[in-house]
Amino acid sequence: MIRKFVSALLLIGSATVGVRAGVDETTRSKLDAIFMPLANGRSPGLAVLVQKDGRAFFRKGYGVRNLRTLSRIDAETNFRLASFTKQFTAMAIMLLVHDGKLRYGEPLSEVFPDFPAYGRTITMRQLLAHTSGLPDYEDLMAAAEKAQGTTWTAAHQIQDDEVLGLLKLQTHGKFAPGTSWSYSNSGYVVLGLVVAKVSGKPFGRFLHDRIFVPLQMRNTLAYMNGRNAPTNRAYGHTWEGTQFVETDQSSTSATLGDGGVYSNLEDLAKWDGALRTGALLSQEEMKAGLAAARLVDGSEPHWPMQPGEDNLNPGKPVSYGFGWFLDPYKGRARMWHSGNTMGFRTVIERFTEENLTVIILCNRTDLDPSVLALRAADVVH
Repeated sequence: MIRKFVSALLLIGSATVGVRAGVDETTRSKLDAIFMPLANGRSPGLAVLVQKDGRAFFRKGYGVRNLRTLSRIDAETNFRLASFTKQFTAMAIMLLVHDGKLRYGEPLSEVFPDFPAYGRTITMRQLLAHTSGLPDYEDLMAAAEKAQGTTWTAAHQIQDDEVLGLLKLQTHGKFAPGTSWSYSNSGYVVLGLVVAKVSGKPFGRFLHDRIFVPLQMRNTLAYMNGRNAPTNRAYGHTWEGTQFVETDQSSTSATLGDGGVYSNLEDLAKWDGALRTGALLSQEEMKAGLAAARLVDGSEPHWPMQPGEDNLNPGKPVSYGFGWFLDPYKGRARMWHSGNTMGFRTVIERFTEENLTVIILCNRTDLDPSVLALRAADVVH
């Protein structure tokens, strides 16, 4: 009797596993159907990771790293993350707060005493949350070049210290610190410099020592041309009329804190796991970075009214923490960030209550990874 009962349980268990495996395979096929038509063995493409409950549910590359060698994209292909980088910069600041070397309320002038008066009341928290009001450094570059001719090119790129120098030449910001919200690459370049100044290590070295090595992210780095190089590197591309053209570097590609990290699906799966388990900071310490920013009067911030490349939703409310957008999707809690730069488009979407993460890295600019990632999430949901 007992033998018959156990046999029945085994049959039921086998049937359950079979049904689950069938469901999973059907879902994977649906995911593959989203991405397969987008790239081939002679076009730049994308890498896709869907991670569920801490395991890679779907991981696949499509297309090639570059059009010269036609090397295929895979889980170890390194892409420029662009603004996806900001979450690593924010984590570096949070680690320095953890170490007792920095405070979120610390004014910028305590780190850089010679910063001009307009920015002396800017705090680390405001830099992290895009409420600092710092001028856009690309606008400052354009104004400088209008006055003195071409200064920066893809071959002679602007460096972080030059960005800080341009900011120090200004007499006012976009708005008084904490009174409005505007997505700020300038703020994250400055945060990278803060990490270097406070830690006593170059920004890339701090990321390496405190984030990448502990998490065994062996092929992730803050790229500095001539000093290091990504392995298995994907090169960026743009569709121009009838063909893809390699467009890998621009005059602003050397700045670090706002967009200089290269990584791959294998390493980013470990990053996602660390966020889920609290491997670098406790869940309690992470709360500061996962609380939506408010303005100094307590009101909810909004995107600027004037449309622009980094203005995703002109005039609408914005929910942003430290290096993460925090608005829900179809009622599901999420934290996410995209990246957009010369030749690359990237995104990470983390649905925290469901332990579901979708990461898409593209080495071409004609795809919208944010849209694709949400399509993938809908399939898995």
